[in-house]
Amino acid sequence: MRDQFYLHFDTMPKGTSQQKGYNRYTGRYYKKDKVARAETEFGIALRPHRPKKPSEKPIKLTVWFAFDTVNKKLWGTYVDDEEEPWKGFEYKPTRPDTDNYIKEFKDVMTKLGFWKDDAQVVDERIIKTYAEKATIMVRWEEIL
Repeated sequence: MRDQFYLHFDTMPKGTSQQKGYNRYTGRYYKKDKVARAETEFGIALRPHRPKKPSEKPIKLTVWFAFDTVNKKLWGTYVDDEEEPWKGFEYKPTRPDTDNYIKEFKDVMTKLGFWKDDAQVVDERIIKTYAEKATIMVRWEEIL
């Protein structure tokens, strides 16, 4: 199975899995509001794209995060390249870190049933760029 789709947002959801709060009275960690909000926004956007049943095979995952900015110089230009549509855009070398951001996103995909366990993702590519509109491109496929 192979699927590619785009998720559009008014502004990119903020919050990474690293941003946890600690309650010193109970001794437990909890999700901060913006992390829970980002998880909800990701879930709402991903829900229409989930497969009928979770994959049990190894997964190749590519996720392109196009962060919105008002700085037109950073938008870049669209290049009609189906394999690498981010080619003409300016890379985003600032926070959030890709490893923290993708963890939250993959956790939501796991909860929604794209695959049984996110450990199945054996080949992963994450790209961060600037764009006019906040968009996430997701391409995932089962590796035989």
